[in-house]
Amino acid sequence: MTPSLAHLSDPHLTTGPADGLHRALGRVLALDPHPTCVVITGDLTDRGRPAEYAALREALGEFPLPLHLLPGNHDDPAALATEFGGSALLGGGESTHYVVDHPGLTVVALDSAVAGSPAGELGTGQLAWLDGVLAERPETPAVVCLHHPPAPVGIPFLDRMRLADGPALAEVLARHPQVVRVLAGHAHRPITAQFAGALLAVAPSASGPPPSGARKAGRPQEPAGLLLHLATADGPWVTHHLQLA
Repeated sequence: MTPSLAHLSDPHLTTGPADGLHRALGRVLALDPHPTCVVITGDLTDRGRPAEYAALREALGEFPLPLHLLPGNHDDPAALATEFGGSALLGGGESTHYVVDHPGLTVVALDSAVAGSPAGELGTGQLAWLDGVLAERPETPAVVCLHHPPAPVGIPFLDRMRLADGPALAEVLARHPQVVRVLAGHAHRPITAQFAGALLAVAPSASGPPPSGARKAGRPQEPAGLLLHLATADGPWVTHHLQLA
């Protein structure tokens, strides 16, 4: 079976109902065949509170497919690690950046969250780690996942809070041509662009637009959705945008 990955992002879960996330996960389970795994690229919660991560654990329940979480700027990486550390949801380890080797697919999760800032950064240590793990399976297609887009997306409000060390990330990825996708969130809109020899794919919010009182000027208000990235029988990877509204 050719590998595939369901890409969700930005559910912004609170301690209230998780209807949007439930709908998105249900849509994933309706796919035939099921994807190899599922990734949620950050802003898992709205305020990064321990009670929100407990609500996230409850919302995920006994989800039957491999599922990988990573933090965004609305998250608290320490609280995320406290709730999910040691579980498969963080690659079986205690860190919020990790690698998971699936048959025919390497998934690398990065932590671009910066305390007190809506912008993101990986740092030299994490970039060196990424360079090393990508070198371990050079013949296997890889996806690199983070919350903040590492390149401009054409929305000034968001481009002011993108990944600060995007060029340094591009230098690392350019050494590893097996990277077929760079997956991000943060923008709440499906966006694609070329980046370091791969396709940068930004997912929409899995929960849709926030209540009107929580909207920010300049942020897209798009329907809920998810992306499906899959290898075709002839080899090239394609990306499908699935609306949930």
